[in-house]
Amino acid sequence: MSESPMAATDRVVVGVSGSPGSLAALGRAADEARLRGAELWPVVAWEAPEGDLAARRFPATSALLPEWERLARERLEGALRDVFGDAGAGLPGQALVVRGAPGPALVRIAGRGGDLLVIGAGGRGRLHRALWPSVSRYCLARAACPVLAVPPSPLHAALTAVHRRNVLRLRLDTRDLEREFEAVPPDAEGRRG
Repeated sequence: MSESPMAATDRVVVGVSGSPGSLAALGRAADEARLRGAELWPVVAWEAPEGDLAARRFPATSALLPEWERLARERLEGALRDVFGDAGAGLPGQALVVRGAPGPALVRIAGRGGDLLVIGAGGRGRLHRALWPSVSRYCLARAACPVLAVPPSPLHAALTAVHRRNVLRLRLDTRDLEREFEAVPPDAEGRRG
């Protein structure tokens, strides 16, 4: 009897940046790891703010590399705490902090035959897409293993709109919130608050 490709997956590698999309991807990756009996490998990739070339050219910049790595590690630990709480995922695996561009780092790490790469996708505006390369597109185009692109939560667009209104100091329309609270069943009243 031949084994299906899904049963052969022994690692689920997931890109983590701390963004809402990456947190959704981390949760989905944990679900996939449980379903497949695989290890969970959350990965945060980081680069020097001005790139590796600037870090090599300026000694003062290279002195900050350990600090940037520490911040990346804290971002990964925070994301794991946000998704799984203090108890952790309860899955075997290894959390990695890798220096390098996120797309190439994720593709390199998820290079084994039985790997599944999980990434957050979507939720980026036109300006953001024009200025920064898409990690999800890079991974989808270059990964040697299956890639699962997790779309953003439907709440992400609403939260982005509220954030944009706050930044622009525009008045928030609270009528939608009022309608939501009016729609809450009476027995849920005691649980709210």
